[in-house]
Amino acid sequence: MTRQQRTQLNQKLKRPATFVPQTPEQMRTGFAALMSNMYVPTMITQTPITLGNSPAIQVDHEQHTHAGIILYFHGGSYVVGSPTTAMSLTGSLVSRTGIRAVSLDYRLAPEHPFPAAMEDGLAAYRELLANGTNATDIVLVGDSAGGGLAVAVCMMARDAGLPIPAAVITFSAGLDKTHSGASMSSKADVDPFFARENFDHTDAMFLAGQDPRHEWVSPATYGKLEGFPPLLLQVGTNELLLDDSTMLAERARAAGVDVILDITADVPHVFQAFTGILDEADQALDRAALFIKQHIAQA
Repeated sequence: MTRQQRTQLNQKLKRPATFVPQTPEQMRTGFAALMSNMYVPTMITQTPITLGNSPAIQVDHEQHTHAGIILYFHGGSYVVGSPTTAMSLTGSLVSRTGIRAVSLDYRLAPEHPFPAAMEDGLAAYRELLANGTNATDIVLVGDSAGGGLAVAVCMMARDAGLPIPAAVITFSAGLDKTHSGASMSSKADVDPFFARENFDHTDAMFLAGQDPRHEWVSPATYGKLEGFPPLLLQVGTNELLLDDSTMLAERARAAGVDVILDITADVPHVFQAFTGILDEADQALDRAALFIKQHIAQA
């Protein structure tokens, strides 16, 4: 147990008592500064590329290359973030698996509201397939909003008649823009990152007046998950978004989908990014890496 680590981290991250809305530029600058402190493995290379007409970063292990591709979607409420801000996560998965990752720099709101990010994600997946990569060699992974994007892209690919990927992994995913989960209230006093007002602020930019009940943005409550590949949903108990994952897991189970709901106690949103700081972060990434290797190997 690492209770002291968890307590110290939650205290360090604790948000202001009063929500003060920021401009997208202010939010992006602050988020980039926060994520620049995260550990990025040294045994990787980063190469700028274009995938599906979007910028991306290809991440390779310097010494070991195994079959498969991790298509990674960064977090940031569809308003902030980039492949660089998520490199601690992407690089950690590459270093643990030896499998190449491509982290997509999809379009952000409010300049590009819904469904721009989803369109970019599907275009990237289509290009991987068109370039000769088998769907069974692709795992979709994302954190926070990127986790929601990973689920949406899988849903869109299935509905477009494309072959589905080998698996989908989410870290603290945003999966319900209706915010109907009980944890939105029950975790209000323990989530160090978010208040409900944070989501109201960014959702207004992302949805731009569109229906939050759309299955691409609320798969945990409205998504049709039949035919999905195996899912690994990692989340912490100290999150307003906890029930986004628990509800999606229940919906997946009812649809006959193999699903692992991996809940870690007393950790914050996207705790996996705190590798080297929080033991649970490294352990969760180890489990995610094993899941990736198992499902690409089985394909």
